[in-house]
Amino acid sequence: MISGALGNVEAYDHAIRGLAEFLMIVLQDDANLSAIDKSKLHSNKTVSTQLVLEELRQLRSKVQSQSDIAPKDFSDEAPKEVSASFGFKEKGNMAFGNMMGSLNVIRTKEWIDKTSAHVNKLLCATFPHICVHPAKKIRQGVLAAIRGLLSNCSCTLKGSKLVLLECLCVLVCDDFDEVSEGAQEFLENLFSSSRKQSVEHDFAEIFRRLIEKLPQVVLGSDELLALSHAQQLLVLIYYSGPQFVLDHLLGSPVAAARFFDTFAVCLGQNSVFAGSLDKLILTKRTSMGYLQSVTELKANVTFTNQDDAQNKNIQYSLDGVQREYELPRMPPWFRTGSQKLYQTLAKILRLVGLSILKGLKSAAGLTVITDIQLGPLRNLVSEVRRKEYSKETWQSWYTRTGSGQLLRQASTSACILNEIIFGISDQSIDVFTRMFRKHMLKGDDKQENNCWKVCLDKATRNHLIDCIGTVLHEYQSPEVWDIPIEHKNLILQSDDEAEEISLHLFNDASMLHQVIIEGIGIFNLCLKQEFATSGYLHSSLYLLLENLIHSNYQIRSATDAVLRVISATSGYPTVGHLVVANSDYVIDSLCRQLRHLDLNPHVPNVLAAMLGYIRVAHKILPLLEEPMRAVSQELEILGRHQHPNLTVPFLKAVSEISKATKHEAFSMPSKLASFSRHIKSKMADMEKKLEENLRKSSMSHCNDVSDISAMESDDKYDEQWEDVVFKLKDSKRYRRTVGSIASSCLTAATPILSSCKESACLLALEIIEDGTAALEKVEEAYKLERESEETLLQAIQLCSLYHLQDTLNAVEEGNDENRLLPAMNKIWPFLVVCVQHKNQVAVKRCLGVVSSVVQICGGDFFSRRFYKDGSNFWKLLTTSPFYKKPISKEGPHLKLPYRSTSVSSEDSMAESSSIKIQVAVLNMIADLSANKRSASSLEAVFKRVSGLVVGIACSGVIGLRDAAVNALKGLASMDSDLIWVLLADVYYSLKKKEMPLPPTSDLPEIGQILPPPLTPKGYLYVQYGGQSYGFTIDFSSVEFVFKKLQSEVFRWQTCS
Repeated sequence: MISGALGNVEAYDHAIRGLAEFLMIVLQDDANLSAIDKSKLHSNKTVSTQLVLEELRQLRSKVQSQSDIAPKDFSDEAPKEVSASFGFKEKGNMAFGNMMGSLNVIRTKEWIDKTSAHVNKLLCATFPHICVHPAKKIRQGVLAAIRGLLSNCSCTLKGSKLVLLECLCVLVCDDFDEVSEGAQEFLENLFSSSRKQSVEHDFAEIFRRLIEKLPQVVLGSDELLALSHAQQLLVLIYYSGPQFVLDHLLGSPVAAARFFDTFAVCLGQNSVFAGSLDKLILTKRTSMGYLQSVTELKANVTFTNQDDAQNKNIQYSLDGVQREYELPRMPPWFRTGSQKLYQTLAKILRLVGLSILKGLKSAAGLTVITDIQLGPLRNLVSEVRRKEYSKETWQSWYTRTGSGQLLRQASTSACILNEIIFGISDQSIDVFTRMFRKHMLKGDDKQENNCWKVCLDKATRNHLIDCIGTVLHEYQSPEVWDIPIEHKNLILQSDDEAEEISLHLFNDASMLHQVIIEGIGIFNLCLKQEFATSGYLHSSLYLLLENLIHSNYQIRSATDAVLRVISATSGYPTVGHLVVANSDYVIDSLCRQLRHLDLNPHVPNVLAAMLGYIRVAHKILPLLEEPMRAVSQELEILGRHQHPNLTVPFLKAVSEISKATKHEAFSMPSKLASFSRHIKSKMADMEKKLEENLRKSSMSHCNDVSDISAMESDDKYDEQWEDVVFKLKDSKRYRRTVGSIASSCLTAATPILSSCKESACLLALEIIEDGTAALEKVEEAYKLERESEETLLQAIQLCSLYHLQDTLNAVEEGNDENRLLPAMNKIWPFLVVCVQHKNQVAVKRCLGVVSSVVQICGGDFFSRRFYKDGSNFWKLLTTSPFYKKPISKEGPHLKLPYRSTSVSSEDSMAESSSIKIQVAVLNMIADLSANKRSASSLEAVFKRVSGLVVGIACSGVIGLRDAAVNALKGLASMDSDLIWVLLADVYYSLKKKEMPLPPTSDLPEIGQILPPPLTPKGYLYVQYGGQSYGFTIDFSSVEFVFKKLQSEVFRWQTCS
């Protein structure tokens, strides 16, 4: 740190103010009337010299607050005359006598030119650096000095005038309001005074110099210099007005192209190498993160009017979204850590965009500018088409001269175009108002004349919409999105070609896609509601959802921000509401691309992700019949052979659809039960009214009974019962839709159960479980529908509404009452094959699915099937996890060359994995036996299952004990006597002492009823369950299990 006066802020401030005071006294324009051209002086001076000097002499005390030091407005003060010369004499003890005397000078033109040249050199060398000093107090001193010098010495110091104006422009953009407000106020006074013409001329000269040096400064190493340079250009353009931009930049298409080429160099991807190397090294891109849109889509939110109150806490406004997710963003290739520099350059482009809109009739209108910026993107599309026509590889295309540069140029042009169009939005205009009109906003006069305010008439608005439509058309070109971002996109190329591709291609393509996605959000901010009414939302939503699940985090993050912005501007509380409200357009795009999977291999992932994130697919379930039809075809044998890489993505989509059908199916029985009660209540009320009318008619001796029927079948009752009939028909139609989709899901997933691929097998099992649960509720809803229909027919006949009866009977009858068991009859053989799978995870999951579907379908249906195929399940319990099979002497079996063998086998299965599988089997037995609906499935194999479970419970495998005890409890609920006998046979055979006595002398002792076996194979559980390996009897385990069941299950059998 600098110490002493050189490093003291107060000293700096005093020095700057003192220098300015001295220069204004010596070089003020009024004192140099005889030496300079009088025509250059201004008759109306806006600030008095004496008052400026007084301001500079007012050095602030340390206790004065920062808010009391703002420069005063001297425009209303009367000017005072100041002496043009002064004298100085000192009577001190001087060593050099020649230094004594007067300081009076003769103000000749030569002296003024020589002095001003030295002063100009001093000011040009120091002020540009001091005006960006980090200390606010010093910058305030610089502002006061600039005010004084420009107000009093502008003609004498004409060589420094441009530098002082540049420094003033930098201070206008200061971060502190105390500095920026004073600078803005003074600059506006210059434009409102008689010096306006001179200032505009000076600004034009500064502008040409700034534009020429802009690329060199931005790409240089001094970021602070680049920032001040850009700020000068921004302030100069803003205060000069849109007409200045039209005259100097957009006078012709050639001039406009030259200007945008300059900015393309500044914002190009070469800027990534500019700036500090330390910042580049320390910066690390995020590889993962939190996405609000995905969270909202995953949230289990129901989109009904009843839940609006619950959704208020997740709604967000456009202003809040803009603050949290800023659009536009700094492009990913721009120089590291230069957010402020980029924002300044972007604001320049936004002002240019406003100028273009205000001068639509100029030679370089919005259409011309759009075509200029879309040129590189169109060239890129043409190059990609040429590459596809010649069947050239991506690596060869990228390494070809100019291809990579064209890709980067397209990204830069898209970035510039986004900023230009964003400048037309209301948000951009508000930013400029808050930035450059601070003193106006704080004052009483808030209706100031702002030349940048744009009022769009209908014709201008339509022209803007057409231009944005042209840009979106180019942004959504298939060729742009066909450029690969990762190796996964190269499905059609060989592995060798994919490995050779440079990572620079992926990086350049990902940055282009990110900028295009952000452009969609920017166009939405500009058009707001018209973005949807013009059809742009419908054409862009699928593209956004597709990129929301992208592997590149930068693209996902940009998509997340854009979706939130679109939701806010479109009036939807969350992204989920937006997607559901426009789901028909998304499904239409999916169906269109499903027809050409070779060209769109990413569609299954998009479908699965969209349905998985929304979690309310039941709202769009009727729209999923066509996609489900195409998905089912792709999961058949021929489809899986043609596109083997798409099997798992398609299964993910089917899994989400099956979850949606399950969600809807579970809600149908309760709705139909309520509907049935409503019909019965309505019919009961009608019967009461009929009895009342009959009683009244009998009392009035009216024998015309037909009047009663006519009264009951009037228009009011006709409409009410007609509504009931239509509701029932809609319920039937929707139930059949849900049942049909659930059956399609089961049909598509059933063959995949035998797949050796773990992920595919697990997804298929999940679909089977959800689909069977859905079909169960569909059949339950069918029974309630039949009950409601019978009640409704009685009411119709009672009211003689026979035309409604014909309408009700017109509903097509289908095989609605029996979907579940035929489907399970086809699924069961594949479940048996899945249990024989070598993959432990798949086997464990399959056992859980078997337990679930048996309880859903009922045990009677599976009794014969367990008797026939149950050995595939029970053999999993015959071998201890710690038992090692002896090595076969026969040697390895012959393996055919075309047979694929699994790496994992029973011999190499770890003990922990084997224990988990056996626990799953025991849990399945416990669940099936404890449930009365499914217990009958084990009746045919009850003895064998009981013997196996008892053998495991009595062994020393502690990891299986709890699961075995739980299974024994379930089996005891079916036949507790047999379970007690099997356990007692082992327990009392091993326990030689303290044998219980029979309750009466007529009964034999336990040793006579259950004699000890001669060999371990003589136990009853071995004779029932069969031979097992490795499950040796452990007396402590036998005693624990027997006493536990004795106290919890067999208590009522305990002998007294």
